[in-house]
Amino acid sequence: MIMTPGITTAASGVQDITWNILGQTYVPKQLSENSLSWHATFPPDTFVPPHVHPTQDEFVYMLEGTLDFWLDGKDSRANPGDLARMPQGIPHGIFNKSGQTVKCLFWVSPTRKLFELFKAIHNVPDPVEVVRLAALHEVDFLPPPGT
Repeated sequence: MIMTPGITTAASGVQDITWNILGQTYVPKQLSENSLSWHATFPPDTFVPPHVHPTQDEFVYMLEGTLDFWLDGKDSRANPGDLARMPQGIPHGIFNKSGQTVKCLFWVSPTRKLFELFKAIHNVPDPVEVVRLAALHEVDFLPPPGT
C-alpha cells in the first residue's frame, strides 16, 4: 500500500473507520506500508497497558490534555505540543490520569501489522483477548507488576 497525496480532513479518516480500543476512540488518518497515523481520544481513566513494539517506532503528539507515560521504566508526562517518542523494543504504557478527555495524534513506522490489530480488537472488551490478539500482530503486552 502506497501513500497517496492529499488532505485528510478533521472530520474524516481512512475508509471512514472509527475504532473503540478499550474505551478509547481511534480514527486512522493515514495508512501506508511505511507508516500509520491515527487521532486518539482518551476519556478520563483510560490507558494503554505497558507493552513493546519489537518492529516499530511509535510517536504521540499531544493536542489537548495531559497523558502520563511509563517509558523504559521511567515515569514522564506529556502536555499539549509535546511529542512522546517510543523507539521499537522499548517498553511503554500510556495513562490518562488527568480527569479530563485527552486528544492526541499517534503514528508508527513502519505500519507492519498494527492496522490489522486495531481491526481485530475493535470493540473487544476482554483485556485478556486483546493481549492474545496483540501477540499475533507484533505487539507484546507486559505482565502486570508482581507476576
